[in-house]
Amino acid sequence: MNIVYLHRCGGAVPHSITTASNLYSRKARLRLLLGFLLLLSIYSQGQTDIDALMMKKNELCAGLMYTTSSWSSYWEGTLERENKNLGTVSTNMLAAMGNFGVRKNVNLLFGIPYIETQATGGTLKGFKGIQDLSLWAKWRALHWTEGNKLASLFALGGYSLPASNYVADYLPLSIGLRSKNVYLRGMTDLKYKIWFLTFSGTYIQRSNITIDREAYYTTEMVYSNQVAMPDQTQLNLRMGYRGKELIVEWISDRMTTLGGFDITRNNMPFPSNRMNMTRTGFQVRYEPKKLNGFTFYASANKVIEGRNVGQSTSYSGGVFYILNFSKKETENTENSSK
Repeated sequence: MNIVYLHRCGGAVPHSITTASNLYSRKARLRLLLGFLLLLSIYSQGQTDIDALMMKKNELCAGLMYTTSSWSSYWEGTLERENKNLGTVSTNMLAAMGNFGVRKNVNLLFGIPYIETQATGGTLKGFKGIQDLSLWAKWRALHWTEGNKLASLFALGGYSLPASNYVADYLPLSIGLRSKNVYLRGMTDLKYKIWFLTFSGTYIQRSNITIDREAYYTTEMVYSNQVAMPDQTQLNLRMGYRGKELIVEWISDRMTTLGGFDITRNNMPFPSNRMNMTRTGFQVRYEPKKLNGFTFYASANKVIEGRNVGQSTSYSGGVFYILNFSKKETENTENSSK
């Protein structure tokens, strides 16, 4: 298992997803596309549910994000190991995302990903399909500036639900966990000149899920098709350079599952396992003045510690475009008055 966060002016999909490889006939083209996006993203700027940036009122930023992630070793409980029946497990994801500025201090965000999974070893077949729809509201409650100093406080709320009838009880190759999630997040952002630090904490309440069997074993036998999903917490720290066109940041995430149980020896993962992980990496964002309205994004990260998750490495690239509806409304009003 791995965690994927989506970027920029698009929304975020902070759900657990499995990691698996795309069809090999498409690999070369996808790598070329990713390489192109990485070259374009030498700089970048943007707003997501996990950063401290905001879209202006009546601006919509929408676009596509591609992420590829893979792992060959994982933690079975706290034991790091490999499994030849899985080989390398990887995920390719293409997500549509958007962020709309309702007011200068209120943004609404959405994200919906299409995911393909595959393993290079054994007989398990990968899945593909639309995962979960995520909706977020982002409120900048406090914004203080003095000279080169800036401080902001944010409150965020989110909700996600399955967008297709995918199978959850087929880890590590299912494309999601099918729980309906409620997210509550607080965030602080501090900036001095071009340097910044942002910290956030999130509580995730997860609903029960229904699986396609009438009995299963956790630490005891359960005669039901209902699985109680433990809640989770997430901590996120990011720091780096934030300019007018360019943002370069180091990021560290920590996810903790509040309950659950470990994968039993040589067994498949189960949706209600305790899935903990620490991930670190870099993000780069560029909003060039010469390409007015376009934003380019790239990131790379690695899971460095975990429990019942894959030790994955992920790369992402995306292209987004900003539409200013205030400008269009003004132009339409002027044209109609002539």
